[in-house]
Amino acid sequence: MGKYLLGLDNGGTMIKAALYDLKGNEVAISSSKTVMYQPQPGFTERNVEEMWQANVTAIKGVIAKAGIDGSEIIGLAATGHGNGLYLVRADGNQTTNGMISTDVRGREYVIKWQNDGTHDKILPKTMQSVFAGQPTTLLRWFMDHQPEVLEETRWIFMCKDYIRFRLTGEAYGEIADMSGSSLMNVRDVKYDRELLRDMGLESIYDKLPPLRYSGEVCGTITKEVAELTGLAEGTPVAGGCMDIHASAMAVGITDEDKLCVVAGTWSINEYISKQPVVDKDLFMTSIYPIPGYWMILEGSPTSASNLEWFLTEILRDIDLKEQDVYEYSNNCVNCVADEDCGVVFLPFLYASNVNINAKACFVGLSSYHNRDNMLRAVYEGIVFSHKYHIEKLLKYRKAPKSIRIAGGVAKSRVWVQMFADILQVPIEVTECTELGALGAAICAGVATGAYESFKAASDVMVEIAFTAVPNPDKRAMYEKKYNRYLKVIKALDGIWDEY
Repeated sequence: MGKYLLGLDNGGTMIKAALYDLKGNEVAISSSKTVMYQPQPGFTERNVEEMWQANVTAIKGVIAKAGIDGSEIIGLAATGHGNGLYLVRADGNQTTNGMISTDVRGREYVIKWQNDGTHDKILPKTMQSVFAGQPTTLLRWFMDHQPEVLEETRWIFMCKDYIRFRLTGEAYGEIADMSGSSLMNVRDVKYDRELLRDMGLESIYDKLPPLRYSGEVCGTITKEVAELTGLAEGTPVAGGCMDIHASAMAVGITDEDKLCVVAGTWSINEYISKQPVVDKDLFMTSIYPIPGYWMILEGSPTSASNLEWFLTEILRDIDLKEQDVYEYSNNCVNCVADEDCGVVFLPFLYASNVNINAKACFVGLSSYHNRDNMLRAVYEGIVFSHKYHIEKLLKYRKAPKSIRIAGGVAKSRVWVQMFADILQVPIEVTECTELGALGAAICAGVATGAYESFKAASDVMVEIAFTAVPNPDKRAMYEKKYNRYLKVIKALDGIWDEY
């Protein structure tokens, strides 16, 4: 019999289960899709039971694909998107649909807290900005608009904490994930009634689950779940962590030298430090799974999800036949010279990192431009948004010698090379394809004692596949494009409040 670790990754719509041996080799992957509902503008929801069933399907699928017995899996853990909100009754049934972190119904509270001094007051404890997709702003929305939902709620969960609850029947909030939610006093590593009171949320204190660490066993697989999935009853389930932490772990961020970029739904740009950074101009400081480290992060929902929209809406008439849509878009971008054609794309379809009301747009289009030019502008605009965040991070640390990249972008050599040329830093891509799941599996490996530490697990399980080396001849051209990108943002700033 072999020994394997299972990682579950709960993204915005796709649920993935990936199985690894103890050397980090990817044995099998299975996925199941869920539906994102948008019942009103700005609402992004999912059915919680549907999400759980997708996890069950993915687990059964990965065991079948691997051709192993469930008893050979010695531990598992889940990761999931950060923030958003999952409200459930004591029996695990939802009191309302789960909310993904792109939900902006709580935007009014962001504006209020920024203007009335609440943000400045809570910052020393939360160590992060306030934004519309946080549990805090969403909870305030329910208090004012649907208080009966909170009255029926027993547990307030993050995405992956709910999945662990269904796997084990035990309710916990994992510390690294909760430390990015503003529900927790990050400075003192605890829940804080006074902090919640400052946001008008003291009444939800007893609905917050007990806190546990990423590499800690937080229950075992129940008999019911064993029968549903093929896992063995009693298999340990680790705390796991938020996807931003899991992806960083899975690309080998175990010291302060490296910087990690995650280009997915969100533009995530992060590094770890033994000292926290508390600054109102910084997006977030959270607790990293490795004891003694903090995650310093700049981010916004301004990354590859913008490309997803373009491919779905603008290229819907393209007959790809056997060609993958992403392969098609890479070829389109590659066939357009990277010299300046004058088109700028602001990747603000889901939110912005410059103005809370900013919107996406193309600027500089002429009659001779085509969809290929627009696609290149989308690729470039997304990298420029990452660059904007990285430049803010460099206020707090020295420039990295290399950047490890994760997310869907890592599958596109064209795009990875663009990151290298725009940032003028070598970009390293790891061998693993499902980084969130690998990060979760690493947590399981530490919790079960398969590895003595997170660094030991990373040293075994993480391998570099290739490095994109920046072309210094492109530095000046991309600096010119980036400066225009910034000028467009500044020029449009005065009109966003009219939308």
